[in-house]
Amino acid sequence: MSAAHKVLIEDHFLCSICLDVFTDPVTTPCGHNFCKNCITDHWNISDICQCPICKKEFKTRPELYINTFISEMVAVFRREAQQETSSSEQQAAEAGEVLCDVCTGTKLKALKSCLVCLLSYCETHLELHLTKSVLKRHQLVDPVEDLEDRMCLKHDKPLELFCQTDHTCICLLCSVLDHKTHQVVPLKEEYEEQKAELLKTDAEVQQMIQKRRLKISEIRESLRISNDAADGQKAEGVQVFTALKEIVERRLKQLIKEVEDQQKAAEEQAEDSIQHLEQQTSELMKRSSEMKQLSDSEDHLHLLQSFRALKAAAPTEDLMEVTVHSPSYEGTVVRAVAQIEETLTEVMKKILDPELKRIKKFAVDVTLDPDTANANLILSDDGKQVSHGGVKKNLLNYAKRFTRWFNVLGKQSFSSGRFYFEVQVKGKAGWSVGVARDSVNRKGEGYMSPQCGFWRMCLWKQEYRASADPYVRLSVLSPYKKVGVFVDYEEGLVSFYDADNADHIYSFTGCSFTEPLYPFLNPHMNNEGKNSAPLIITPVSHTE
Repeated sequence: MSAAHKVLIEDHFLCSICLDVFTDPVTTPCGHNFCKNCITDHWNISDICQCPICKKEFKTRPELYINTFISEMVAVFRREAQQETSSSEQQAAEAGEVLCDVCTGTKLKALKSCLVCLLSYCETHLELHLTKSVLKRHQLVDPVEDLEDRMCLKHDKPLELFCQTDHTCICLLCSVLDHKTHQVVPLKEEYEEQKAELLKTDAEVQQMIQKRRLKISEIRESLRISNDAADGQKAEGVQVFTALKEIVERRLKQLIKEVEDQQKAAEEQAEDSIQHLEQQTSELMKRSSEMKQLSDSEDHLHLLQSFRALKAAAPTEDLMEVTVHSPSYEGTVVRAVAQIEETLTEVMKKILDPELKRIKKFAVDVTLDPDTANANLILSDDGKQVSHGGVKKNLLNYAKRFTRWFNVLGKQSFSSGRFYFEVQVKGKAGWSVGVARDSVNRKGEGYMSPQCGFWRMCLWKQEYRASADPYVRLSVLSPYKKVGVFVDYEEGLVSFYDADNADHIYSFTGCSFTEPLYPFLNPHMNNEGKNSAPLIITPVSHTE
């Protein structure tokens, strides 16, 4: 609408009293138009009843009626003016936004899409859907593109139903023709059901996210603890090895001083002997000179009188007895090394003793699981002792029961952190103690090695071994009576200790644990009573 045309029309719809667009326009007998309230109020306060424009007087107040024609024209004018204002306020759609399908010229941004009309509307063109009762029943959604995809390609009808049998959206004709024997529900019903399922799935996903965040926190905390432990071990290692270095250097200085002192004593002895012999040599040379003079003398009496004195003064010392004893250094280094070894043993014992005390802080209460025990084993009522009975019992063959090895697992499993337990092996001729992963083969053939999920040490044929592949022979000064087992899950460490003497026996390092670990015991065969003593899980003492 042009500005001049708009002003021209607007002049025809203005009340001359309020100077605004007519509201409930009425016409006086003289043909002029006013707002009904405006002219009524004007006559109420006036002494005479006349037209405010032409001043025509009326003897009686005219009965006024709404001029329907002007009223409809005013309504059209108001609507067009409102649309024009609304259009001026709306902005043209930007790239990627849904366009109004009704707008001509500049396309405005769609406010809603109608799933019945399959059209998108801007605010102005949406008004009929908001005011007309027939259109109010249409389903409006946020603007979407490709509304034609919501039409049935076969029947050109809106997709209003959902076939639960074929899991597809269909139209009314599809439900009658192609899916008449199928389970069909309205789209909204399936939407509500799927939305509920979606919310449920999302809740599960959120739980999964939360669990993973917690696991990440646990791993980070474990890593922090591991880093702190590594820093502590490095600091302790520097301290210990610095002390050991000082011990070796000090013993080396002692060795060098000991050798040098012996060498100095030998040198002093040799110097004394040389000085003594040089003095005797000088005296003998003097005597030789006198004897030469005497031998040249023709005086018989003088020779006889002097020879006796010269002969009597001659030294009689046996030169074979004048010797210098070279010090013997053989075995000096060996003795020094032996002393260092003894010192290092004492130092290591002082180091390991506190280490085992620290490890004992991770002690756990282990109880044996009878459902895992081989049928030949006998367990105590408290689940703390196991021995080989020599007779196979008739037991239910649970999936987790060992049928080949004489093994039994603890009830408790460990998937993180550190744990420690002790087993009494006193009086036994054979045994195995350690940890096993959850998935070990409990029925078939195989070896109890780390490759098969076992980390253990054992006494087999009077020889202590660690079950590496190949196995490692362990040196021992005296038979073990109680063995401690320590596991650091994150560090991948399994260590064995002589619990009575606080000595380290053997460690598996660099292990990769990805599933729960269980303590396990194997008392070995009874061997006709020669190995009948039980393996006993003992309480861990923290005061040793």
